Amino acid sequence: MLPSAADILKKYWGYDGFRPLQKDIIDSVLAGNDTFALLPTGGGKSVCYQVPALMMEGVCLVISPLIALMQDQVSRLEQLDIPAAAIHSGMYFNEVRQILENAINGDYKLLYVSPERLQTSLFQDHMYKLDVRLIAVDEAHCISQWGHDFRPDYLKIAELRDMYKRTPMLALTASATEEIKEDIATCLKLKHPNYFKQSFARSNIFYSVAYSENKNKDIEDNLNDCSIIYCRSRKQTEAIGRHLQQEGILTAVYHAGMSKSDRDKAQEEWMSDNAAVMVATTAFGMGIDKPDVRTVLHYDAPEHIEAWYQEAGRAGRDGKRSFALTLYNSTDIKRLTESSALQFPPEAYLKKVYQSVAEYLQIPIGCEPHKYYSFDISDFCDKFSLQLTQVIYAMKLLEREGLWTMTEAVHAPSTVQFITDRHVLDNMATSHPKMQYVAVGLLRMYNTIFHFPTHIREFAIARQLRLQYDEVVHMLWQMHRMGLIEYNKAGEGPQLFFHSYRVDSAGLKIDLNRIHLLRKRHEIRTEKMLSFLYNDSICRERFVLQYFGETDAKDCGHCDICKKLKGTQTDTDAIKQQLFRLLMKGGKTLVQLTENYEGTDKQTATEMIRTMMDEGIVMMDEDGLVRYCS
Repeated sequence: MLPSAADILKKYWGYDGFRPLQKDIIDSVLAGNDTFALLPTGGGKSVCYQVPALMMEGVCLVISPLIALMQDQVSRLEQLDIPAAAIHSGMYFNEVRQILENAINGDYKLLYVSPERLQTSLFQDHMYKLDVRLIAVDEAHCISQWGHDFRPDYLKIAELRDMYKRTPMLALTASATEEIKEDIATCLKLKHPNYFKQSFARSNIFYSVAYSENKNKDIEDNLNDCSIIYCRSRKQTEAIGRHLQQEGILTAVYHAGMSKSDRDKAQEEWMSDNAAVMVATTAFGMGIDKPDVRTVLHYDAPEHIEAWYQEAGRAGRDGKRSFALTLYNSTDIKRLTESSALQFPPEAYLKKVYQSVAEYLQIPIGCEPHKYYSFDISDFCDKFSLQLTQVIYAMKLLEREGLWTMTEAVHAPSTVQFITDRHVLDNMATSHPKMQYVAVGLLRMYNTIFHFPTHIREFAIARQLRLQYDEVVHMLWQMHRMGLIEYNKAGEGPQLFFHSYRVDSAGLKIDLNRIHLLRKRHEIRTEKMLSFLYNDSICRERFVLQYFGETDAKDCGHCDICKKLKGTQTDTDAIKQQLFRLLMKGGKTLVQLTENYEGTDKQTATEMIRTMMDEGIVMMDEDGLVRYCS
C-alpha cells in the first residue's frame, strides 16, 4: 500500500497533521489539476509541493527567484534524506549540466531552478528529457508586471506548458490583490485552476502604528524576548545594531552587504536564541522558520501594504500573542511622497545607466545575451560618480524592461578542473615536485576533477596535505597560470544576467507608456500605505484585509485603533497602581513591566516609567532593572 500524504508528512517532517488548506491543495495537485494557493506568510507553502513530489513518479520542478531560499530548502531536504538540487546563477556550465543529467536519471525528487536559467540553451537542451510531474511556481506574484516585485524572467515560465502539456502547475504566493491574482493565472496559462485562499487575518498579532521622533528609544521600549527590527538601509541596520548592543541587548545584524559566513553566523545566533533581536534589511526573513518571534518592528515605514504584511506576518507563527509595530515620522512621509520621482527616473537617465553598466562590465555592442557578470554596484557607482539609490531604482526599472536580471549575493565556492593530460602531471615530478604533490592530492580527494569544475575547499586540502593554506592557494594559481587547471577562487556578490544583445544606448528601446502606468500604480499603492499610517479610525486588520479583497472583513478588536475606539484601554490610575505593585516585588526590566499591556496601554505604561525616572522615583541599575530609589 502506497503511503498517504499524512504518512509522508509524519515520516519526513514529524507533523501529525496539516495546516489549514495544505491537504486540500495537495489533493488538487495529485488529481492533476492546475492549482493556485494564496497562503499568507507562515502558511506552509513549501509542503504543498514537497509532499506530492514524494508521492509522484519523476521530479517536481520548482521555480523560485530567491537563491538563498533555494539553497536553504535544498539543504533542509537533504537533511531529511530527500534528494534535491538547485540550479541558479553563480554556477558553472559543467556543474549545471551534471545536475541536469542527474535529474534526467531520476536522482532527485525536487529540482529548484531560478527563472532566468529556464532561458539558457543548456537547460532547454535537457528540458525535453526531464520527467517533470509537477511544476511549482513559488513567489508567483513576480509574474505580474503590475505587482510590487515583477520579474520579466517569470513571463517565460508559461512556455513550459508547451513541453509538459499534461503536467499540473501549482502557483504559490503569500500576498496578492484580486487584480494580481487574476493576472498571475493568465500569465501562467493556468487551465481551470482550483483556487485556495487562506484569510489574511492573524488573530494573534496586535498591529500598531506610532508617530515617533525618537525611534531608538521607542524600539527599546517595545522589544520582547524574540524580535526582528526591519530597516531600509544597511547603514541604518548596523547603526541600530550597535546602539542596542551598547544598551546591553543581545543583538544580531543581517544585510546583503555582509559576507555569507557573517550572515550565516548572525542567523544562527538569532535562531538559537543567543541573540534575542535581529536587526535586518528586508533581505532577511524569506524561508526562515522560527515560530516564536514575539515582535516585528518596522523602524522605517515600508512603501507598500504587501511588503508590510509579509514582514509583519513573521511574528507569532506559533499562534501565540505577538506584536507588530510600525514607526514613522516626517522623514518617512517625505520619502514615501517623493518615492515616485526617485523610482521612475527620466528616459535619459535610464539610458545613461545602461551605457555605464556596459562600459563597467566591458560588454561590446552586439555581445550575445544569456551571460552572467559579477557586479559590485557600490564600486560601479564610485567609478561613474553616480548616486547609489538612484542607480538601484534605475537598474530595477531596466530589469522590468527585460534587459537583465539582478540576483542577490551569491556564494560561489572555489572550483578546480584539470585541463591537461594525466601524463603531463606525471612528468612534473622532476621540474615541479611540490606542485605535483598538490596535483596528486587533488586527484585523490576529488574524483570528478578531470571531468568538470569541482567544488574544493582550500583549507581541507591544506589540512590533508599538511601544508599552509596560503601555500596551497599559491600552487593552485601557479597551475592555473601554467594552463594545467582552471581554478576559480571562491567569490561572493550579486550578478547581472543579460537577456538581450548589447546595443548602443542611443538606440535602446524603453516602453515609456508602460513605465508611466507602473508609476501610476506605484503612486496608488504608496497613497494606500500613507493612508494606513495616518489612519486613526479604521481597524488596522480590516483595512489590510479589504486591501487584499476580503470585503466582508470585520473589526479585529485587538489592534491599536480598535482599542482606542472601543475605549478599552486601562484607566491611567489603574496602570500606575499596577506598575507600583510590580516594583514593590523587586527590580524589573522594562519588558517585564510592560509585557502585559498592548498598544495604547503599553505606550502609557512606558511613558509613566520614563516620568518616574525623570522625577527620581525610580532608577535603572547597571543590570537594566528598574527599581525604587532608596
